[in-house]
Amino acid sequence: MKISCVALNCLTNFSFLQGASHAEQLVARAAELGYSAIAVTDECSMSGMVRAHIAARECGLKLIVGAEFALHDAPGVERLLLLAKNREGYGDLCELITLARSRMPKGEYRLLAADLVALDHCITIILPRQGHAGAVGDVARVAGHVCASAGNGCWLGASLDYGPDDESRLHWLEQMSIESGLPLAACERILFATREQKPLQDVLAAVRMKKTMAAMGSELRAHAENYLKPIGRLAKRYPLAVMTQTLAIAASCKFSLDELRYEYPPEVVPPGDTPAAYLRRLTREGGEQRYPQGMPDRVRKLVEHELSIISELRYEAYFLTIYDVVRYARANGILCQGRGSAANSAVCYCLGITEVNPELSVVLFERFISRERKEPPDIDVDFEHQRREEVMQYIYRKYGRDRTALTAAVSTYRPKGAIRDVGKALGLTLSQVDALSRTITWWDGSSIAPERLTEAGFDPEAPRMQTLMKLTGELVGFPRHLSQHSGGFVIARDKLTRLVPIENAAMPDRTVIQWDKDDLDALGLLKVDVLALGMLSAIRRTLDLLSDWHGHRITMQDLPREDADTYRMIQHADTIGVFQIESRAQMSMLPRLKPGVFYDLVIEVAIVRPGPIQGGMVHPYLRRRNGEEPVSYPTPAVEKVLKRTLGVPIFQEQVMQIAIDAAGFSADEADRLRRAMAAWKRKGGLDKFHDKLVTGLMAGGCDEDFAERLYKQMQGFGEYGFPESHAASFAILVYISSYLKCHHPAAFTCGLLNSQPLGFYSPAQLVQDAQRHGVTVRPVDVTVSECDCVLAGDEANEPQIRLGLGMAAGLGDDAARRIVDARGVAGFTDVADLQRRAQLSQQEIQALASADALATLAGHRREALWQTLALQRDAALFHAPVDTSQASLLAPTEADNVFADYRSVGLSLRSHPMALLRLDLRKLKIRDAAEIRQARHGQIVQAAGLVTCRQRPGTAKGTTFVTLEDETGYVNVVVWSHVARQQRKELVLSRLMGVTGRVERQGEVVHLIAGKLVDRTSMLADLDFSSREFH
Repeated sequence: MKISCVALNCLTNFSFLQGASHAEQLVARAAELGYSAIAVTDECSMSGMVRAHIAARECGLKLIVGAEFALHDAPGVERLLLLAKNREGYGDLCELITLARSRMPKGEYRLLAADLVALDHCITIILPRQGHAGAVGDVARVAGHVCASAGNGCWLGASLDYGPDDESRLHWLEQMSIESGLPLAACERILFATREQKPLQDVLAAVRMKKTMAAMGSELRAHAENYLKPIGRLAKRYPLAVMTQTLAIAASCKFSLDELRYEYPPEVVPPGDTPAAYLRRLTREGGEQRYPQGMPDRVRKLVEHELSIISELRYEAYFLTIYDVVRYARANGILCQGRGSAANSAVCYCLGITEVNPELSVVLFERFISRERKEPPDIDVDFEHQRREEVMQYIYRKYGRDRTALTAAVSTYRPKGAIRDVGKALGLTLSQVDALSRTITWWDGSSIAPERLTEAGFDPEAPRMQTLMKLTGELVGFPRHLSQHSGGFVIARDKLTRLVPIENAAMPDRTVIQWDKDDLDALGLLKVDVLALGMLSAIRRTLDLLSDWHGHRITMQDLPREDADTYRMIQHADTIGVFQIESRAQMSMLPRLKPGVFYDLVIEVAIVRPGPIQGGMVHPYLRRRNGEEPVSYPTPAVEKVLKRTLGVPIFQEQVMQIAIDAAGFSADEADRLRRAMAAWKRKGGLDKFHDKLVTGLMAGGCDEDFAERLYKQMQGFGEYGFPESHAASFAILVYISSYLKCHHPAAFTCGLLNSQPLGFYSPAQLVQDAQRHGVTVRPVDVTVSECDCVLAGDEANEPQIRLGLGMAAGLGDDAARRIVDARGVAGFTDVADLQRRAQLSQQEIQALASADALATLAGHRREALWQTLALQRDAALFHAPVDTSQASLLAPTEADNVFADYRSVGLSLRSHPMALLRLDLRKLKIRDAAEIRQARHGQIVQAAGLVTCRQRPGTAKGTTFVTLEDETGYVNVVVWSHVARQQRKELVLSRLMGVTGRVERQGEVVHLIAGKLVDRTSMLADLDFSSREFH
């Protein structure tokens, strides 16, 4: 007789540091073993449920939605399971999880027996704790709460250990079942799909308990029985009646996540109005403001086309929600701008959400919304990163915390984190773990090569190291905890807590749902993206500084367009600190592309991306732009689409438009083609469009060679690429930031310093760049510095930068404000007066002394530090007051001051660290960056500098790009893959790197092709300087 069964208590790895299998693994294994259904019951969580839902749907297995709980006030109950019978039960379960999570900080929960009410639509399974004196009473009490509302929806769970005590445990459970009147169902706690995953589960347990596995002792499970077993093995342990009860439970649970439906919030529409009418009116009013002379016919047609699709798909409330958020930001002086495919929308432009004028660009609305796709559009809006919290709190206030929350982001194990946790669990010392993790780089992938162990001083053949490599590989990619999305809000018409559980975030006043962006996309649920962009903060701060300096308000709209000096600066790659075009790759492209008008910036932003690079679009475009290759088009239809990019498809919209205009695709077919392009490397699916595209193009007059070449270029879009609308949105900020850097370098640098962290460059590099542009920068000084960096001097002269008190490490914002407020009453007479009136702690006054911010009051850094000692109320070290007048201390050397500056401020206005080493470097025949820039093509030279950046893009085929900095500028080093393999240690660990290599010159672009690397970090002594690592 064939026996059926249901796995009722399966934990995925979203029961963090407990479950040792992905949801997909559990579902696939259950289907393989012939289970009738599987219940995913992560502990007080729905975080892994969507993944399980998708996997179950794909393999045709029934999924039961549930959760596991520990009851705080019922120790006699080992665990409690709640399973949703229907949509109402699912909503009740989500609200219960939300209640339990809301009581505790992030990552914890607290559920009481009295909370188990109004659960009519859930199945409850109680698993008693054998041997606990209060088990019978706690089970009865919990069952009493549940049965009072749920009627007959309560079971007793049987879970055996496959040990000698199983028979007595089963007898005990059967007696309790009889006495309580609760039927008994087999309910093993599944922590991994196969028993081979037990070692990984042991590691997770050790990490959770913060112990080594050796120290865990009996806390580790003595057996590997918490896996999905063949049903025949279960039948040998559990009575048939107990197994049959699992089928009865499953039959009662009919809910599927496919039943969830999103409804838009109603607040965005005024009473008595309809969403469609209100959106049309706002669009018309916004269009009148955008086009005072009247909306052009082309734009009017676009607006009507878009409004018809929006109305047909009933997306009006979504557009109105975004409009409301943007309106709030603008009303409160917060810079914001929409981007992404939303910039393809003329409606978004009229509403003020985006800034890309559809009159001046080619818009393809189907790139944004498709009738056929029938999924919510995605409007990304960037806000100043330092004021975005105001916008987020507005959303919380408007809709309430039971109707809105942030989307989660799943923080997963990466190689460094995995190797640290596995290493500690296996008993490696902290120093051993540190040594091993230092050898791991972002380009190593998820596995650990044996050479890395050898480099760290370990024997890769040793059994413990073999275990370490295996378990680390398994752990990489596992969810570690839930974080918060960069700004994606979910807003519901009614209670969001009945759609998905909400829990507290780590940051105060923020709450997050238990699903991430991919989960929402899979279920077709709406997300409003309130994103943070540091450059918007920097631009606003720069404009505020300029407004104060000149005595009148200056806005982005006041800046001249198409300024020749700005483009000349860009063409010379003088773009440190500028938005988007400050990276090594972009700066190498700028002198070759030579942007001269705004649309060139659109192309520049988009062309240095993996998609165009992999698709082979970059070099053909440059050759055509520079007149090295003729520009040709196979047909007028293709010319119409590709003329602005010289016959080379750089944007996804262009491929879509060619498919429509030249190959006979409908707009919806072209959108499917776009989606296939974006996903073909992960999912495939592009091949099915090949024949239709090639045949259609050839029928339209294109030759086969062009059609096949276009198809190959489409495959390049499988890598990351920008849509044209997105590139245009970013290009606006590229131009504005470039203009500010060109014409107002002091204010721009000041704005960047006050907006940290952002961009590729550290404050030290930004200040050095400003100094190279003739800007005077003054140090932190308690007698004149404000909290932030400010412009100093008078309007008759070029403004200078005065570094703010906030630059001093260890001095908080409150202390800086107290200093400024006290100084506003009267200047400080000495250090004691400063400490007394600004109410500074000993730590705060010493932070100022370390930053050399007391120089005006106390002399050099050592004297200032000495004076702070005299201010201690209890001179415990000397048992007597300190007479500072008797102290005569030697001034620090230049090197001492430079090193101290970097430690305490993060930069130095004195000598560059490399300048202090220059005499020694000259003896080694090492040239500075300025000399290398003048070296001839092919010349062999030696260079050395501080490593400011290492990059190994996925498109670079193993090549690593390293940027070295010295007192004269930067050296761009190219390390081919074979050199990187041979000298990996020097490449990865050097802070001061020496390079012997060959100069490669192409116009203004100069690279040093590395032949030999030398780690010269020892020359730095104790300088606190670190590089930035980028993919």
